[in-house]
Amino acid sequence: MASTNGVSGSDSSRPTATAAERRNQVMLGDLPGDFLRTGDAPRTQLQEDERIAHILQAQQQAGVNVASNIVGRLSISVVQAKLNKNYGLTKMDPYCRIGVGHTVFETPTAYNGAKNPSWNKTVTTYLPIGVDSMYVEIFDERSFTMDDRIAWSHIKIPEHVLKGETSDEWHLLTGRLGEDKEGCIKIVLSLATAPVASHMYTFPPTVPVMMPTYYPVPGAVIPPVQYPMQQQPQMPAGPLFTEDDLKQVKDMFPNMEEEVVKSVLEANNGNKDSTINSLLAMSAE
Repeated sequence: MASTNGVSGSDSSRPTATAAERRNQVMLGDLPGDFLRTGDAPRTQLQEDERIAHILQAQQQAGVNVASNIVGRLSISVVQAKLNKNYGLTKMDPYCRIGVGHTVFETPTAYNGAKNPSWNKTVTTYLPIGVDSMYVEIFDERSFTMDDRIAWSHIKIPEHVLKGETSDEWHLLTGRLGEDKEGCIKIVLSLATAPVASHMYTFPPTVPVMMPTYYPVPGAVIPPVQYPMQQQPQMPAGPLFTEDDLKQVKDMFPNMEEEVVKSVLEANNGNKDSTINSLLAMSAE
């Protein structure tokens, strides 16, 4: 029976694709690594700050010269906060995040801290020249959703701190209730001024001793300078192992050549446990 558009319901003139042809149209094998990917997601500013912070902290702990243009080491003590509203279904679990330049720190979470969290967390960081403020944020840690930012503040480092004094003050917080209406946070700041150029150099563990300079009388014979000879470590006298030691190890490895066992014993300074471990590793190869 013909269809409404005049085309037969079963068009015998259309070629039927075989199973092999249909299979050739399907991509087989492992999927490429970028399958269904739209490109790497760009880093957010927070992720970039955290990455730089980890690098700076690792360099500071290793004693590496981080920067030559720093004012000193800034000590930040986040003591506690007094918030005006509880935004959680139960008591909030607040934590604080501090940003100074490209350095970012976080306090531990004050579980059930609610509107009066207490942290007493102290961190130190290098304060670059030209950086005179820091950014403070308070988050409510959530278990099943994103952490909720509940308060924040842009705090300018007081001038008397840059002069070496300590600041122990409460700072107003901004949030959903409005500017400077979310509560306040207590932060203690102090700055240890860096000595001139002392942070720019790393001295070797041993410093050569400066020898005195003599001006001899003309015609005098100058004897050569006698430097103390470095004492070589004394090797233990006697054999490193006995024949009984060699026999005990050889009995444990009957298929191993005696010369091989002996050489491994010598390499391990006669230590039978180390020798047995070495021979076991050789046998497993």
